[in-house]
Amino acid sequence: MIEWREEGALLRVRRHGEGSAIIEVFTRGHGLHAGVVRGGGSRRIAPLLQPGAQLDLTWKARLGEHLGNFTFEPVRSRAAQVMGDRLALSGLNAVAALLVTVLPERDPHAPLYDRTMALLDLLGESEVWPLAYLHWELALLEEMGFALDLGRCAVTGATEGLELVSPRSGRAVSRAGAGEWASKLLPLPPVLRGEGDAGAADIVAALRTTGWFIEHRLVPGSGDRPLPPARGRLIEAIERAG
Repeated sequence: MIEWREEGALLRVRRHGEGSAIIEVFTRGHGLHAGVVRGGGSRRIAPLLQPGAQLDLTWKARLGEHLGNFTFEPVRSRAAQVMGDRLALSGLNAVAALLVTVLPERDPHAPLYDRTMALLDLLGESEVWPLAYLHWELALLEEMGFALDLGRCAVTGATEGLELVSPRSGRAVSRAGAGEWASKLLPLPPVLRGEGDAGAADIVAALRTTGWFIEHRLVPGSGDRPLPPARGRLIEAIERAG
C-alpha cells in the first residue's frame, strides 16, 4: 500500500458512481493529483468539497499508478470569500480551470503552489486581486517553461520604448526594432513590466497577451484542450468591475 498525507487546494469535483466523487487537488509536494472520495456525493460530505477549499488530505492506493482514494479533513473554506462576489468567483474558477488544464498530473510545482495559495488568499480583495492574478499568470508561464523576457528589446537591445512582444520568443521588442513586423507582434502594456497604471483596462490588455502564450504554448502541450472558458469570464468580470 502506498500512502501520503499533505495539505492542498481542491480544484475540481466530479461525481463517481452512486455516491462517491473524484476530486482533483493541487498540493505542494505532489502537484495536481486526483483520487476518489468514498461518499463524496453524500449530503454530509459534498458541501465540504467546494472548489477552493483547503484540505488536509491522505491518499492511499495499492500501486502508484492507481487512481487511489482520498480521505480528508477540512482546513478552511473559501466559499465566504466568493459568495456574492462575481469577480472573486470568476477568479477562483479561472485559477482552478487553468491549473487542471495545463499542469501535468503528479508533477510537483512548489513555487507555483505557494503563489497560488497566496493568490487564493486574496480572493475578495477586489482592488488588488486583478493585478495579483496577472502576476500569477506570468508566474504560471515561467513555471511551465515559457517565461516572458520583457527587460530589453530582442532586436536592438534597448531598454526603452518597449511596446511589443514577439509571439515566437516571448521577448520584448521596441517599436523601432519591430519595423514592418510590428503588426504581427503582441502588445506590451506597461503593467506587464510593472510600470504605469494598473487599471482594469490596462490589466485586461495585459491578460490578452499572457492569454496568447497560455493558449498557444501551454494548452497545446496539455492535450490540445481549448483555453478554459472560465478565464474569459474572469476577463469580463474585471472589465465590469473597472
